[in-house]
Amino acid sequence: MNQLFITGIGTEVGKTVCSAVLTQYFKADYWKPVQSGDLDYTDSHKIESWTGNTVCHPEIYRLQLAASPHQSAREENIEISLDQFQLPKTDNKLIVEGAGGLMVPLSDEIFMIDLIERLNLPVALVVRNYLGCINHSLLSIMALKQRKLKLEYLIFNGNFPPDTERVICNFIKRETRIIHIPEIDQPTKVSIKTAAEQLTKTNL
Repeated sequence: MNQLFITGIGTEVGKTVCSAVLTQYFKADYWKPVQSGDLDYTDSHKIESWTGNTVCHPEIYRLQLAASPHQSAREENIEISLDQFQLPKTDNKLIVEGAGGLMVPLSDEIFMIDLIERLNLPVALVVRNYLGCINHSLLSIMALKQRKLKLEYLIFNGNFPPDTERVICNFIKRETRIIHIPEIDQPTKVSIKTAAEQLTKTNL
């Protein structure tokens, strides 16, 4: 793994925590292309505080309103363009974290999945257990297959009923690797490091 795009089946599924764990595990750089809201404590700030000595590359768009990026951008008379996105230059591995799920709009015409396609990165899909997560997971996997984007990792974040996990896993390709990240209620350097060490023990 040299470069990886972290996305989720929806909002609030734990993408940033999972990004922190993988950033720690791979000793990678981190990049959040679009930050929408929470500019005083961005996802990059969280990664910096939860991991050790991580290089966090600056966002392309920093938007004030905590909302869908297309709405936040419109509030500031900004139009997000795919042409503005280029991968940061680094000799290190790189974790890229999206905003929300695959069909989060960046404008009226472009979506997060279009950004993944432009950057041409393999994907890690974060899944969290809630009523409806199977539907959202399978739809996300279908969208990636339709765009011929490689699903490198399927990340189960937190605890899952075996029946839920089995149905989702039956829908992915054999080469997709499965990661289990334990429930982390209070992310700290210690808890993120511990989770990363647990991944090491499973020979990710």
